[in-house]
Amino acid sequence: MFEEAQYFAPVAEQGDGSVVVELAASHPGFADQVYRARRNAIAALAVNHRLGEPIPAAEYTEQEHEIWALVAGELAIKHRKYATAEYLDGAARLGLPDERIPQLEEVSELLEPLTGFRYLPAAGLVPLRDFYGVLADGYFHSTQYIRHHSVPFYTPEPDVIHEVIGHANALANDRFAALYRLAGAAARRVESEEALEFVSKVFWFTMEFGVMAESDELRAYGAGILSSYGEVEEFRGMDIRPLDLREMGRTQYDITKYQDVLFRAESMQHLEDVVGAFWETCDDDTIASLT
Repeated sequence: MFEEAQYFAPVAEQGDGSVVVELAASHPGFADQVYRARRNAIAALAVNHRLGEPIPAAEYTEQEHEIWALVAGELAIKHRKYATAEYLDGAARLGLPDERIPQLEEVSELLEPLTGFRYLPAAGLVPLRDFYGVLADGYFHSTQYIRHHSVPFYTPEPDVIHEVIGHANALANDRFAALYRLAGAAARRVESEEALEFVSKVFWFTMEFGVMAESDELRAYGAGILSSYGEVEEFRGMDIRPLDLREMGRTQYDITKYQDVLFRAESMQHLEDVVGAFWETCDDDTIASLT
């Protein structure tokens, strides 16, 4: 089973209190010792953070800010063409900086007055129920590192571009924020791992990779699509299916490539009526009846 949190490279705490991020040999930054040291230092900020404390600032380099500016600028152009109106509304309300990486505490301060959401720093894998469950309380777990400079338009794991450009812009919209909260409440309510997986799959095919009919064309609202420079250009050519809870909960997917099966909501109201109502009321029994 995939969860966004499981994209993360494993993080190990050493006996001396240091933190090591274990990158795979295929990772673009594997052989870059400077990048690896940066990843370790940024992960340590999250490991040592406690709920209620300000999120420690990551000291980003000029090169890292340049990556953000490059990717954010290109994605903004694509969003005007491909993103739903509700997502664009959130982006306009939030007003993220486009020339530098915002600190997570800064994003929280922009976001909280709008929809009540705040960010929590994640060093690595977040326990599944925690990752989803805190959404009910208005918290979103996020990485602070940015992708390797050698491939600015690619990342094998969710970096701060995905977490903030993809998710924070949606979280700044009242209707999307309400759906995130309902997903979190559902994750807390269900008891079995099978039911939790079903809830997570519905989240995957909506808040991560959801598409919607709007103005006689297909637009995206999922963070996974809208934070991907390549995927946002390709999603309209995928296998687009009607929004269907049973099928979403049963469909398998490969996280290593573009998602070739997507589910289409006919409107924002349709998404709320089907997916929002499901998350608001589902329990282990209702989910068992769908599987």
